[in-house]
Amino acid sequence: MALDKVYVGAHGTLGIAVEGTPAQQADFTAVNDAYSSAVVGRVTDVEVCVRTELEEFYEIGARDVSTISPGNVHISGGIGRAYINGSLLFLLLGRGALEKDRTSIQPRFVLNLTLRNSHIPDNALKVNVFGVKFETWGFRLPQEGFVMEQVRFKATRIGVLDNEAGKDVSVTFPALPAS
Repeated sequence: MALDKVYVGAHGTLGIAVEGTPAQQADFTAVNDAYSSAVVGRVTDVEVCVRTELEEFYEIGARDVSTISPGNVHISGGIGRAYINGSLLFLLLGRGALEKDRTSIQPRFVLNLTLRNSHIPDNALKVNVFGVKFETWGFRLPQEGFVMEQVRFKATRIGVLDNEAGKDVSVTFPALPAS
C-alpha cells in the first residue's frame, strides 16, 4: 500500500551525495569538505519536475489523435535557500569558479529529498534525483525580508523509495504485466 500520510515542508530534509567521474567526485568532495554541504540546510521551495515529450500523430482527414508516442524525458527543478556561503556556486561552476580556464569540470551529484513525519518516524518517502548539475544560480537581496539564494538544476534520472511502518520490504514497486 502506498503511503497515505500528509507531509509539509517542515518534514523534509535535503542532502547531496557524490556521483559522476572520478574527477567530478574529487571536485565534489573538495567542495563538500570546504563547506560541509552534505546536508543542505535552510531550504525552501524545493521543486522537482519530470516532463515527458509526447508526440501526437494524426491521420489525414481525422480530427482525433490516432497515436500518442512518448519522447524524451526531462528532469529539472529548483531550490531556494536563506543562506549564501558559496558552496552551491562552486557546485555550479566547478573549477571555473577559481581558474581562468572555463572548460573545467562541473561536479555531478545526487539530491536526496527525504520526507519523514516525526509522529510516524518509521514511515518515510525518499526521492533521489541522480546525475544533477546546476544550471543557474542567483540570489535576491530584498529591501525587507531574507536574502534568498536560488538554483535551478537538470538531472538524468529520478527514483522514489517508500518506507512504510511495520513492513519488511523497504521498496514498493508495482507489479507490471509482461510486455
